[in-house]
Amino acid sequence: MHQAFRLHGRQRRAFSAVVDTLKSKIQGLADKKAPQLTALRKEHGNKVLGETTVGQCIGGMRGITCLVSETSLLDPMEGIRYRGRTLQECMDQLPKAPGSKIGLPEASFWLLLTDEMPSDAEVKALNEELHKRSTLPQSVVTMIDSLPKETHPMTQLSMGLLALQPTSEFGKAYRSGNLKKTDYWVYTLEDALSLVAKVPVLAARIFRNVFMEGKHIPSDPSLDWAGNYAQMLGVSDDALFKDVTRLYLMLHADHEAGNVSAHTTHLVGSALSDPYYAYAAGVCGLAGPLHGLANQECLRWLKNTKAELGGKEPTVELLTQFAKDTLASGKVIPGFGHGVLRNTDPRYTIQRQFAQDNFPNDPLVKLAEVCFQAIPPVLEATGKVKNPWPNVDALSGTCMQYFGLNQEDYYTVIFAVSRALGCSSNLVWSRMMGLPIERPKSVTLDWLSNKVK
Repeated sequence: MHQAFRLHGRQRRAFSAVVDTLKSKIQGLADKKAPQLTALRKEHGNKVLGETTVGQCIGGMRGITCLVSETSLLDPMEGIRYRGRTLQECMDQLPKAPGSKIGLPEASFWLLLTDEMPSDAEVKALNEELHKRSTLPQSVVTMIDSLPKETHPMTQLSMGLLALQPTSEFGKAYRSGNLKKTDYWVYTLEDALSLVAKVPVLAARIFRNVFMEGKHIPSDPSLDWAGNYAQMLGVSDDALFKDVTRLYLMLHADHEAGNVSAHTTHLVGSALSDPYYAYAAGVCGLAGPLHGLANQECLRWLKNTKAELGGKEPTVELLTQFAKDTLASGKVIPGFGHGVLRNTDPRYTIQRQFAQDNFPNDPLVKLAEVCFQAIPPVLEATGKVKNPWPNVDALSGTCMQYFGLNQEDYYTVIFAVSRALGCSSNLVWSRMMGLPIERPKSVTLDWLSNKVK
């Protein structure tokens, strides 16, 4: 068995039963994967996966196959798969809250870590464990409460994560000088569980400070992880708001390792920075307008489009001309296309079905539905768009605003709460596999010019 997969027998602290179960399942999966990893390293290490072009080098490294992410894989036509399962399969098979039809995002966390669909009992135990770990240190509460309301919520979230860093079990163990490489993943798992437990409490506190005059709603340990987050936000008493929150957090949990937030988290973690350092860095990447801010840009575009229609009922003909005029003016239409996908984003499809089932007559939902029919043919006709189909951002903000969560600057924080599941799972598996520090080669423009002569 490969050394990186061996669990050191001596334990330095007592863990709960559900954490022991998680560790056992992760270790069992690692034992199965060990021969595969060993063979790839020893027998196929020099095999060529593909060529790197000048265009890829200066074009954001798009399409270069050079990362390992065990938790999910993005297929251009089918979309993301969590451990080989499509999102619709996850929706159908993941355990659900009582009376809900939405697969629980914390159950997807279990799936990403173990490659197993958890039982209802396992998810219940996991939720109890997360609640036990969810209390924020008073120093973090004091720091967050002292920040000016004008400080962007994503800035506050990254600061809060860094303020949690002194609680890192991995950091403490590494600094002790006694931590063995074979135990890295165990302590990374400890931090992953605690980070996932605390991030919704931290995020809800930021929301209530900035938008609700600092009037906070206590955590409810009887609720599931995502449902409790919705409860602490306090924007709607509608049970469907808990469901739309569960849906959003499950759909955004992971998207392989090449996107900015996931890659940044992996990169920083590869230096053996603990999960708090690593995910705080990932959150800073998520805050960029080309990554996590896209959903609020889409909502703003829909609102502006509705206003420009001046009360006219949206039709395919009307939106077709509107889209043509938008492109002719040199503007872009947000919410359509994707860097990897070449089909309608299944995350959009699932959200669209939720909206059609629950609030089809909402004006922005109706407008988004007409856009879905009108805009792809316009984009396709330009001959310049590889994927004219809607992505997840085309509807996610619209679903949130229906329930009164219309504070657009906060949307990316919700994204970050969700993505903590996938990024932290990836950190556990990176340490389990013994992946080294990431260090790609960079070159200058002169080097490239000489190379292509």
